[in-house]
Amino acid sequence: MAGHNSHDTHGHEQHGSLKSYVIGFILSIVLTIIPLVVVLNDMMGKTGTMIVILGTAALQFVVQLFFFMHIRETEKPRWNVMALIFGLLIMLTIVIGSIWIMLNNAVAH
Repeated sequence: MAGHNSHDTHGHEQHGSLKSYVIGFILSIVLTIIPLVVVLNDMMGKTGTMIVILGTAALQFVVQLFFFMHIRETEKPRWNVMALIFGLLIMLTIVIGSIWIMLNNAVAH
């Protein structure tokens, strides 16, 4: 058994604890309920509701990354974060470019 534990330091030991998973789960539930309550009770105008939805979605993304995807728990977390930022940049380029093309398409007008 002692020899088996020495191999755990390279991958298995770095996963989150039960406390970390419970905190992440509770935060995820709260960040899901907040926009649901705002929308169902018509608490804000259209702009305010969109800000709440987008804000809680961004926070939900961060919670998922840190509590469930373990983005900072590897030997070199900088590479994970850089890859994530690069992926987000590519995604934003595609989404913004697609919206721009749809809005400025001369053939469709």
